[in-house]
Amino acid sequence: MLDVAGYELSAEDKEILAHPLTGGVILFARNYHEPKQLSALTQAMRKAAGKPLLIATDHEGGRVQRFREGFFGLPAMNKLAFTAQPQEAARCAGQIIAYECFAHGVDLALAPVLDINGISQVIGDRAFGSSVDDIIEQAKAFIAGLKDIGMAATGKHFPGHGSVVADSHIDQAIDSRAYALIEQQDMQIFANIINSIGLDSVMPAHVIYPAVDEQPAGFSRIWLQDILRNKLGFNGVIFSDDLGMHAAQVAGDMAQRVMTALHAGCDMALVCNDRQGVIQALDNVPYDTDSLQQYSSQPQDLIHSVHTQLERHQYQYENAKHNLTKLLLPLSESES
Repeated sequence: MLDVAGYELSAEDKEILAHPLTGGVILFARNYHEPKQLSALTQAMRKAAGKPLLIATDHEGGRVQRFREGFFGLPAMNKLAFTAQPQEAARCAGQIIAYECFAHGVDLALAPVLDINGISQVIGDRAFGSSVDDIIEQAKAFIAGLKDIGMAATGKHFPGHGSVVADSHIDQAIDSRAYALIEQQDMQIFANIINSIGLDSVMPAHVIYPAVDEQPAGFSRIWLQDILRNKLGFNGVIFSDDLGMHAAQVAGDMAQRVMTALHAGCDMALVCNDRQGVIQALDNVPYDTDSLQQYSSQPQDLIHSVHTQLERHQYQYENAKHNLTKLLLPLSESES
């Protein structure tokens, strides 16, 4: 899964999208100007790829919402806990996100964040809260909202990014806690949701947990195979986090990072904001007929054909906007 530079596709973008190894695109704020432009861009991407293409974005609300003008202005998920009905607010948020993304050709919102709002600089109010039980209940409601419209849920950042100060985008992040503590706290959220409402996909953290493995979780067979797959029983898609992040550099050049992530158990590797890294990976990761058959086809299963069936969800979407606006109004009034 890779990115493109702007509002429209360049000739190089089209060539890269058609490459046999390209299975998805992740969109950023720089790719969005207004709703019609986004719809035209996603249509152009699928045409250029000439194959099933998973189009995703980080659309969580608050400071992580790539599409704003013409979209519902969602608060950070942490803010929903202060409404009169936190779970209803979370379910409405999930419905709104799924509907608006689908309506513009985006398959996946890469949400929810299942981290604890602890000491992390990069998580903070992206998390539903600081209590494991509260996070579980609100996350389940949010996921139910996504599922109401037909969107797959992506839990991140396994096994938990909330208890390390460093921002893995720009620094090496190390969580030195004992495994038992991680299991009882952060990981309990993932375990509960996997075994109750279910997760379609998971994104591991670029965090090193030395009590378990010297490799970041996204490069670790112990975390992804032994713990996530075998112990927690997760059978969905595993996305790497962005391999262009500073904390991923421990695995070598971009082709090495991609191969390390795939060998560890990721089904799809994300390479963002590094066009030279994308080209280096596409040029050096094997992609002959035999090797392509070894790569997972699971991510493509997250492409749902509900984009053309949105009319039946119109009332649900309008109702969710009305209800969430009403729930957020007292908070807005108190802030003003």
